Amino acid sequence: MTNKKPAEEKEGNFKNLLQEYFKNMPKVGDVVEGKVIGLDKGQIHVDIEGMTTGVVRGPELFSESREYSNLKIGDTVEATVVDFENENGEMELSFRIAGFKRAWNNMKKWMKEGLTVKAKVLAANKGGLMIKVDALPAFMPVSQLNPDHYPRVSGGDKNRILDKLNEIIGHDLEVKIIDVDEDEEKLIVSERAVWEDSQKAVLESYKVGDTVEGEVAALTSFGAFIKFGQGLEGLVHISEIAWQRIDHPRDLIKVGDKIKAQIIQLDKSKIYLSIKRLVDDPWKKVKDNYKINDKVSGKIIKVEPFGLMVALDDDIHGLAHISEISDKPIADIKTEFKVGETKEFEIVSLEPAEHRLGLRIAGVKGKISKKVEKADETESTETKPEEVKATKSAKAEKKTAEVKEE
Repeated sequence: MTNKKPAEEKEGNFKNLLQEYFKNMPKVGDVVEGKVIGLDKGQIHVDIEGMTTGVVRGPELFSESREYSNLKIGDTVEATVVDFENENGEMELSFRIAGFKRAWNNMKKWMKEGLTVKAKVLAANKGGLMIKVDALPAFMPVSQLNPDHYPRVSGGDKNRILDKLNEIIGHDLEVKIIDVDEDEEKLIVSERAVWEDSQKAVLESYKVGDTVEGEVAALTSFGAFIKFGQGLEGLVHISEIAWQRIDHPRDLIKVGDKIKAQIIQLDKSKIYLSIKRLVDDPWKKVKDNYKINDKVSGKIIKVEPFGLMVALDDDIHGLAHISEISDKPIADIKTEFKVGETKEFEIVSLEPAEHRLGLRIAGVKGKISKKVEKADETESTETKPEEVKATKSAKAEKKTAEVKEE
């Protein structure tokens, strides 16, 4: 066996070291860790595990990220390799790419742990708010705002909703991450989720059927929002405000009114209330005061294309269908009848369970009377079975008599 010469051994060792060096060298796209060894204007030099020196410069500094601000020599940093060697023989690095990756990882972690984080509102559109969380853009739908920021706009006017949302621009909010999709660069946050967590303990002290007292905070076309207790808020749907039908909550209540209501549903942080259930249903005793064919005085409270809404008293309202208000065709019901007019009516139908009462203007035949008259006319023109039988019998007797005479 021949021994290798010292020069050959050195050459072999150097070759192995060189291969090992290049084998361990980071590749473009890798995230590497290193120590800051130099801070120049617009540049940060990093020692990459003693193998090479990297530089971060220009937009790759990602100055918006908190993790890369206020760096000093000796700090350990992470960066992404964007070029193996630049014009100066240094490895080109990026905090920006590494920062984005780290930021997305943080979002996933915070969502999993349910952490509350601070976010800044950058802009608004009719669907919600554009938010910055750490250094990533995020979106908060209108439905995820807490009750204090939720834009309650009558009629759902989108332009007015946007005006309300614009008032929040520049504010810092506490939010939870509720959806993360790094591939689609989609990040959804919720302020409401933070509020819901804070209300859990308070909500546990309430149950369905409890009566609460609060203040009307806002009115919309679909109901009224009532604030009560320790920062709680519930919705009284328009159908739960009164036993009679109303066009808008403002017909009976206004913002600032003190209201008593009953809790009828608890759905997580959503509280549904009823005002009308704290008073007896007047329709249960409607037959004590009103009966079919009764003549009553009623006030027109609404004129619709299909008829008149009429108040008989504070609680009982009825409908006079357009076919029950005139025997002649009506060209324009709104010119014939006015809100506030009082007229005499006749009760033609009564359904307490359905909260329905049908009316006809006194003196008008209406569709029901016309049907009865038509039935009477039909009956009078039709030959009854008994009459047919009697006629046939008479004819038979006459024929027999004629035969006998012959």
